[in-house]
Amino acid sequence: MFLATLYFVLPLVDILLTAEVSGGDHLDCVKASDQCLKEQSCSTKYRTLRQCVAGKETNFSLTSGLEAKDECRNAMEALKQKALYNCRCKRGMKKEKNCLRIYWSMYQSLQGNDLLEDSPYEPVNSRLSDILRLVPHMPDWITMANTVDVFQQVETISKGNNCLDAAKACNLNDTCKKYRSAYITPCTTSLTNEVCNRRKCHKALRQFFDKVPPKHSYGMLFCSCQDIACTERRRQTIVPLCSYEEKEKPNCLNLQESCKTNYICRSRLADFFTNCQPESRSVSSCLKENYADCLLAYSGLIGTVMTPNYIDSNSLSVAPWCDCNNSGNDLEECQKFLNFFKDNMCLKNAIQAFGNGSDVNVWQPVLPGQTTTATTTTAFRVRSNKSLGSGSENEISSHVLPPCANLQQRQITGSILATYNAARRLPR
Repeated sequence: MFLATLYFVLPLVDILLTAEVSGGDHLDCVKASDQCLKEQSCSTKYRTLRQCVAGKETNFSLTSGLEAKDECRNAMEALKQKALYNCRCKRGMKKEKNCLRIYWSMYQSLQGNDLLEDSPYEPVNSRLSDILRLVPHMPDWITMANTVDVFQQVETISKGNNCLDAAKACNLNDTCKKYRSAYITPCTTSLTNEVCNRRKCHKALRQFFDKVPPKHSYGMLFCSCQDIACTERRRQTIVPLCSYEEKEKPNCLNLQESCKTNYICRSRLADFFTNCQPESRSVSSCLKENYADCLLAYSGLIGTVMTPNYIDSNSLSVAPWCDCNNSGNDLEECQKFLNFFKDNMCLKNAIQAFGNGSDVNVWQPVLPGQTTTATTTTAFRVRSNKSLGSGSENEISSHVLPPCANLQQRQITGSILATYNAARRLPR
């Protein structure tokens, strides 16, 4: 009996171990590198590939000549069978920079379009509903006695300054208060020093968004607003005079090149391109249908030379501190890069959804003969006739509803909020 059990169990264990290496969680690049260096064949090919990458950067060494190029190609093909090829890193990990250096040594020669670089970070795949809801659940509103009560509830929510409330909540949390104080000091000018320490400011900001739970950090950065006082506080969250603004705006493509020379900046930017990729045919306007991953990727850019912020106090448009002046023949490419920030409906909808305490909750299975243009998508999403960000970007959106609402509740709530938003626009 025991032997019979082993006969069936051992193959199953072997399958599970294989699945663990080839799919699901990827091996840490630092561990994968150590594992590879202990194996003679893997170590030889890995060292060859690193020489290829170094040669590509300097136009020198092993990459000169067809024979050398073949050797580089053969090294990459051999490494595709190893765990090192599929390794990833975790944001904020102890050896993050070393991990990313290893990752890019593997993938640097494979990248083409900068906007389509894969993220070197292990996917998180969380949901906004797992982080925080800033407003009561919609189904709870529906059970109220009448429509007047609903309007009164909405008015109560909209009158408050959510960004001020988020800052107060941060001060009541030991971790948030600690890391917020840690970045306020280097990011603020003092009487004795008129110029802030930007390098220390950026490092402290990265630690804040890497260490503080999203419930608190997102609350300050993505709080929903109904007036200028609130939106200006939201814009000042990262102390823009130090972390964001400079005397002159560099060209965006030059800023991007500067970012790519730093492993962390390049990786955070690639993560942003991956997880905030817009898709007009999806319900959320996001290719990956995941607001939480987009907001995580966006916040990860803060504290790098590519640090983005709200452009002004009147919208949800964001951008790094750069423009497309002096772009020459690269003007179109520069504008495409800048517009990925400024006109990104995936990011705008994600910010608005967090402020409304809601999530993407409409999914559609694959329909025969229909696919999206991106190869990474496995299902066709329902076309949304009206984007989540329509109308005033700071209005309570009638298109963003919580996961548990049924169709009838969605219709009733949508009608109520649409009427409410229309009433608010009437002159008083």
